[in-house]
Amino acid sequence: MKNTSDLDYLTYIENFITADRKNRFLEILQNRTKHFTVAIEDVFQLHNTSAVMRTCEVFGIQELNVVEERYGKDIDKEIAMGAQKWVDVNRFDTTNTCITSLKEHGYKIIATSPHQNSSPLDVFDITEPAALFFGTEKDGLSETVLQQADGFVHIPMAGFTESLNISNSAAIIIQDITNRLRKSGIAWQLSDKEILEKRIDWTRKSIKDIDFVTEKYLAG
Repeated sequence: MKNTSDLDYLTYIENFITADRKNRFLEILQNRTKHFTVAIEDVFQLHNTSAVMRTCEVFGIQELNVVEERYGKDIDKEIAMGAQKWVDVNRFDTTNTCITSLKEHGYKIIATSPHQNSSPLDVFDITEPAALFFGTEKDGLSETVLQQADGFVHIPMAGFTESLNISNSAAIIIQDITNRLRKSGIAWQLSDKEILEKRIDWTRKSIKDIDFVTEKYLAG
């Protein structure tokens, strides 16, 4: 087996995809971010989890964190529309382990809730890396999140209804903060190392016989 590097391997497997696809990956990755991440807590309706994943993919959020303390299910691929191939999903058995992991990675915990100290979305501070937590359809966020949150954000509303479906809330919030982020001077893009890792990951997912291709590369 020959000595290899990630870049050498990528160069080899990119021969098995089109130039257009390779360039599309590069283009998309320039708009990906881990400055923000999203966490959804015990969402009962499976299609809502999938819809949030699709929103993350559309607006460039690279990671989605899913707490499955009570409702452990698979992603609804039909609703996600292929987003599960392009968004990294981190799964957790408990809310506490999810929060601990996110804090270890430098994220502030932001609860999406009309808390008394909640910030309206349009003035929410986007300068620091943040994990935005969305709760269940019936009960909202758990006390665990509310008590450990570093901040709160809410969508100002002008009607009689006081809440939105989780997928709608996520779409509004994610679109707003990623749009403002890209207009800012904040260093929000993926690192060169992260981009290389995703190029390899996405290229591998685009090649039907990737195991055979890899074996051939390593034996060469």
